[in-house]
Amino acid sequence: MRRLRQLAERTPAGRERYVDLLRALAITMVVLGHWGITVIGYDRAGRPTGHSALGDLPWVWPLTWVGQVMPVFFLVGGYANAASLTARRRRGGDATGWLVDRSARLVRPTTALLVVLAVGAAVASLRHADPVQVRTVVWFATIPLWFLVAYLVVVPLTPPMYALHRRFGRAVPAVLVGFVALGDLGRLLGPAGLATGNYLFGWLAIHQLGFAWYDARTPDLPRRRRLPLTRRAGAVLLAAGLAALVLLTVVGPYPVVMLNVPGTRLDNAAPPSLALLAAATAQLGLILLLRGPAERWLRRCRPWQAVIAVNSVVLTVFLWHLTAAVLLIGLLDALGALPTPRVGSAAWWAWRIPWVLALAVVLAALVAVFGPIEARSRRHPTGAAPTRPWRTGLAAGGYAGIVAGLLLNSLTRKVAAEPLGLPAPALVAYLAGAGALRLLRSGSGSRGSPRRAVDPATGS
Repeated sequence: MRRLRQLAERTPAGRERYVDLLRALAITMVVLGHWGITVIGYDRAGRPTGHSALGDLPWVWPLTWVGQVMPVFFLVGGYANAASLTARRRRGGDATGWLVDRSARLVRPTTALLVVLAVGAAVASLRHADPVQVRTVVWFATIPLWFLVAYLVVVPLTPPMYALHRRFGRAVPAVLVGFVALGDLGRLLGPAGLATGNYLFGWLAIHQLGFAWYDARTPDLPRRRRLPLTRRAGAVLLAAGLAALVLLTVVGPYPVVMLNVPGTRLDNAAPPSLALLAAATAQLGLILLLRGPAERWLRRCRPWQAVIAVNSVVLTVFLWHLTAAVLLIGLLDALGALPTPRVGSAAWWAWRIPWVLALAVVLAALVAVFGPIEARSRRHPTGAAPTRPWRTGLAAGGYAGIVAGLLLNSLTRKVAAEPLGLPAPALVAYLAGAGALRLLRSGSGSRGSPRRAVDPATGS
């Protein structure tokens, strides 16, 4: 508590605390959403299995217009990346050094998850567990990693995309939205492969708006670079986003649900569609409408300390929340006490509260063990090192290895026979990439300017 109080007291007066609150709330909504919609049952072999309740509860689909918070992550990420990159350059650092430091915050907690899962899977396989079942369990635990694949592509693109933003401002996301529209035409009329680029264009468009939000803090910048932060702008964005969303989903060809539901004609999130961008516009409008009251509330000490506490382990919470579900399901099944009520029944709804509370206890234990890894990764960035082409190449290669490993894991079927739970090539590619970035961090830290402490709430 003393450290939280010290961090809260040292927070600069001009800090946009609302950004940190949004990150914490988005993580909380993802965790509670995944836990809340989970349906537990048994397969024909008598083994526990699970799936989403969304397919059985179509009346809750409009709630996903708020519950799909991936756009909030990329909006906040754009703001944070612009802020930290600008601060790095102000101190004389370069984009490569910034990228290497940024990798620590993302890669170290992820590496801990993957190594623990691989070791656990190897032990289970040595004890003659079915390798298909091992893969299924690990596949479920690594579902959150699909988000990191997209984000770890966007982060290295921040320096050139922020340069485009400085020159062309809000025209950049407008062009990206146009690319998303072309991709959607491919999905609707063919060829479907035309939509592959939407995985990048959709998230980049939202990430660019985070740049505009950051630049809005400097009134003398050109208007094209600044996001209007007034309540009037929020109301316009909310109304326009909702209107477009209704036209695209109720009248148009897009499904109402913003999350994946088997059987729907399109998946609005994979890749991002125009409907998802309309939902993101409405969410941005709501965010701006609530910004003033939220900022005033965050001036109070206790709320701000709570936000700092969550943000210090926010990625750990995100990465481990489905592992907590795996552990609890396994424990209850071993005890013969795993409830499997029919989805939508009174018993199923009643089970939501104790289910979520029990999962929160398991996750709290996991965060207590693995949270310090994330917290340490934010405290000591490397110093400024001389720009070398090999450093840039190695950093790019490191990120490429990590993305390739995570992507291969996401594309591998959950019923594949994988004794390590993860495909061996995916694990090798990921660890090679993480090792390259670790080498750069240790090398940069041995030269250049001294290290300085980093506020866990800011990461910069």
